[in-house]
Amino acid sequence: MSSDSKSRLLASPAFHSLVARRWRVSLVLTALLFVLYYGYILLIAVNKPALAASMGGVTPIGIPMGAAVIVGSWVLTALYIVWANRSHDPEVERLRAELARHD
Repeated sequence: MSSDSKSRLLASPAFHSLVARRWRVSLVLTALLFVLYYGYILLIAVNKPALAASMGGVTPIGIPMGAAVIVGSWVLTALYIVWANRSHDPEVERLRAELARHD
């Protein structure tokens, strides 16, 4: 790839849009992950008795909630993978093909 080709790609509105969209998706998912994790930690810090309450047996409700935090992080990761495979990666390939066509 020539220096001129790289410059054209880096200056193109399509590339800027692609980078901005990736940052938005990443930041939203990261914020959701922080809310999920730190929300659980804050709940532990603020209201331990609520998490210690029994679910009808001997298992406190905090245990399945902790497991839900882990599963939630997997779900957020899966959402990112699906978005990247369906939207981001095809756009990257389109830009690469367009750049190769102009070289």
